[in-house]
Parts: sequence; structure tokens; C-alpha cells
Amino acid sequence: MKSAVNKALVRWLLLPILLVSMVVTQPAATDAEESLNLFVDGAILIDADTGKILYEQNADTALGIASMTKMMTEYLLFEAIENGQVTWEQQYSVTDYTYRISQDRRLSNVPLRQDGTYSIKELYEAMAIYSANAATVAIAETIAGTETEFVNMMNKKAEELGLEGYKFVNSTGLNNADLQGNHPQGTGPEDENVMPAKSVAKLAFHLLNDYPEVLETTIITTKVFREGTSDAIEMDNWNFMLPGLVYEYKGAKVDGLKTGTTDFAGHCFTGTAEKDGMRIIAVVMKAVDSKGVGSYKARFDATRALFDYGFSQFAKEEILPAGYEFKDQKDIPVIKGKEDQVGITVKEPIEMVIKSSEKDLYKPKLVLDEKKMKDGSLEAAIKKDEVVGHVELVKSEGSDYGYITGASKSSDVVTTEAVERASWFSLGLQAVGHFFGKLWNGATDFVGGLF
Repeated sequence: MKSAVNKALVRWLLLPILLVSMVVTQPAATDAEESLNLFVDGAILIDADTGKILYEQNADTALGIASMTKMMTEYLLFEAIENGQVTWEQQYSVTDYTYRISQDRRLSNVPLRQDGTYSIKELYEAMAIYSANAATVAIAETIAGTETEFVNMMNKKAEELGLEGYKFVNSTGLNNADLQGNHPQGTGPEDENVMPAKSVAKLAFHLLNDYPEVLETTIITTKVFREGTSDAIEMDNWNFMLPGLVYEYKGAKVDGLKTGTTDFAGHCFTGTAEKDGMRIIAVVMKAVDSKGVGSYKARFDATRALFDYGFSQFAKEEILPAGYEFKDQKDIPVIKGKEDQVGITVKEPIEMVIKSSEKDLYKPKLVLDEKKMKDGSLEAAIKKDEVVGHVELVKSEGSDYGYITGASKSSDVVTTEAVERASWFSLGLQAVGHFFGKLWNGATDFVGGLF
């Protein structure tokens, strides 16, 4: 009997401990955003128009980027074209360095003649379609004189664009060991280009928004380099998700952007697709299959999952209309004016790419410009549509990844009418009124204190 009592007592004593243990060891519930189960070392999905982050997975860890590097080379080329520094018709004379690299068929290349000349346009197409490495180095030399100086430009531009965790050591994304001892000065023979998925997406975001014409080339599935000559070679696009290719994505129009594959970086891809006026950018890094084996299929499967998620779950929604008035503050006090208050409203509508089911979770937050305010009031004269602050959207519950640029979606808050400055006589009366008002308040406070 005593033994049975002791056992029952032990069970009752252990019960709270077991319950606590279950709570501690039970896996935390995951949000829907975290249930894609991608087999990648890093990934991110963003809205290409606004930079809104729709999904991310280990997106801040610097990883190998391989030939996704070439997006930076493309950016600097378009910038040089725009500035008049380089032209599409400009001819490049092959150097010993680019000739030797171009003859290495283990790498993605179009063979260049040692005594040949090539237009920047055809070198660019070889880079953007076929990921040709020697052609990429040729572009770098054309823009900067040497690849070493071009790498300096790449790192400087990365800083200007606000990228983080980056390191560029060459223009192509190859391992420096593949450059036959010609790796850029200041870099080591085994150095690699690295960047987090978030910075890769940010680079792609700037490339598409600043130079959208890149898509006119990256959508080309196949093209003959030096067609009609003895040097002709067919260039097949490595982006197998393009229309008509083996991993074609039929849910939307895929038209870019850049693949990358090395032993160090694994199988990477920055893809972009457009559907019903919404364009998204997906980045996957070191993709593998369920058995842990990297492959072209693995990176496109991961990208497909991101595309499916983006287009099925998200839509562009108007969160605040133009002319929206804040329920708790429709007016702002005015001093030294003919009116003692002025109405305020949201100037432009705010649209966001969000889950439609979460639209009501975003609440407007009024942020007044403190530089224009004086003790919580505006001083007349005030113009109609004068900007007095801005409105931000704050999610009341659940996660929000923010924007790739770090900025939040906002709209100016403006006045609804003009308020003229009061005349000197009116201002004098106001001053007298304020004086006697303070005097009366002081007196009543004194009398009240007596009782």
C-alpha cells in the first residue's frame, strides 16, 4: 500500500516537470512564410517594382555567387553606355589574357581569335545569354582598362547601391584559380566572389529598375555568335526556365535573369518573371535536391516554388486611398493664422504587394515633420497641399520582411487648404487674449488651491 501511494505521489510530482519539458522541447510553430521547405543555403523573393520582400531564408549570409556576378558587370556596362564612355558598336581587340581564357572550354566561353576584334554588343550578348567568361573580361577591360581596376569599380558600385556582405574579386564569378595566374591585383589565387541572397536581389532590383532593357537580351533562348563566319558558335541560354526550354515556367512570363554554377557556389539562380502586371525576383543559392545533390533542376525547382508562392499568395493592393483622413487627427492646430486649424490628408494612394488576406493588418501611422511644427502647431501662412509629414504603414501582427532598399512604403501628408497669416491687429488681439487667458487660469488655480 505504501509503495502504491509513493508511486502516485511521484507521478503527481513529476507531472509539472513533464509538462514544462513538453513546452520547452515542442518545436515552435512556423509561419506560412517559412513553410516552403527549400533545399538551398539561401533564398529570397521580392517584388521587382517596390523591392518589398515577400519571403526570405538565410538571406543575410554571404555565399558564393558564381556567374550571378555578371549582373554587376552588366550594370556597369549599361552605365558606361549611358554616360557615353562606351558604345555598342565600339570594337575590342583581343588581349593575350582574354584569348587564353576564351580557349578554356571547361568554362562557359565563346572562343575569341587572338588577332580578332569584336563589338561590345556581341560580347555583351555572349555574356548575358551564354555567360561567356572571356567576353565578360573583355567588357571589363574596355570599361576600366584592366580587370583589376574594374573590380575596384564593382566594389565601389556595390557600396553606392547599398549592398552588404559583398566581395568582388573578378568580373566573371569564376574561381580566381581558373584565371591562369592573371587574377586581379589585390586578390588571392583562390578568392571567390561572395554576397548574401538579399544583396544579390538588391543588385537585380537596381539592374531591372535602372536598365530594364537587359531583359531584351536575357529572354533570348539561343543565338549564334559570329553568325556567317568560321567562328560561329551556337549560344544556348543557361536559364532553362525560359519559354520553350526544358524547365519552362508556364505560370508567368520568365525573361531573366542570371544563372551561376561553380564548385564553390553550387547551383545558383537569380530569376525574374512577370504576370498580370506584377514582376517578382527570386534568388536561390547553392540549391540541392532532397538527397542533397546539387543540379540545374534543383535550382529551377527551388525557383519554381518561389514563383508559385509569389504569384499565388500575393497581389498588389491599395492599402490607403488618396485623400485618406486620419480618424484621430483630421486637423493640425495653427498659430498666427486667420484660422486656428487646418485639415490634413494623404496626398497619393499607397499600394503594396501583400497577401490579400493581410490587407486589414496594415494600419496607417502619421509622422509629422517636426521641423515644420512649433509646440505641436503649424505657423501661418500655410499653402494648400503643403507637405507637413508622411504616413507609414505598420503591420499590427505577424511578420513583415520590409523592403530590399531598407525604406518603408509611405506617402506625403499635405494640408487640405491654405491658411493666411493674420493681420498685425488680429495678432495683437490674439496676444492680449492669450495674456488674459493665462492670467485667468492662474487666478482660478490660486483660488481653487485655497479650498
